[in-house]
Amino acid sequence: MAKTIELLQGTLDLLILRSLALNPLHGVGIADRIEQVTKGVFVIGPGSLFPALHRLEERGWILGHWGELESGRRAKVYSLTPAGKKQLVEEKRNWRKVATAVDQVLGEA
Repeated sequence: MAKTIELLQGTLDLLILRSLALNPLHGVGIADRIEQVTKGVFVIGPGSLFPALHRLEERGWILGHWGELESGRRAKVYSLTPAGKKQLVEEKRNWRKVATAVDQVLGEA
């Protein structure tokens, strides 16, 4: 199993927006997708995830609505808004700049 590492500030927003780009998910589904795609490198706990979801919803980048899961329990399901799709493009652009800059400092670019 891969070692978990701390996320850079702002990176969680990018990961959440990207996770919702494919289809709506509930909070635990978002965390599970991030953990699965990163092969366990990023494990997002509820103390980080739910404040981030609330913040993204306040900014109008995601929309949450209550629904029923296959298990029959109720959960808030989040989807990307048109503003969130635009923000995802911007977040990706910003991430590429950061990654390039770090690579340059490390001498790998």
